[in-house]
Amino acid sequence: MKAELESLEDKVLLLIQLYRDARVENNQLREALVTSHAQCDALSEKIHIAADRLETLLLVLPDNE
Repeated sequence: MKAELESLEDKVLLLIQLYRDARVENNQLREALVTSHAQCDALSEKIHIAADRLETLLLVLPDNE
């Protein structure tokens, strides 16, 4: 009986450690996701600015007719 309780205790301690590790990893992944979204938003803004500039340039270029 004592061996079974010790085995159960070891398993519970392992479960607690795995839970803590998973929480740390999830927090890191959340932070990475926030950073990725911010980078994506910044790149999207740059694309829109570049597209607007190209559109403006196309409007002022003379036709080649």
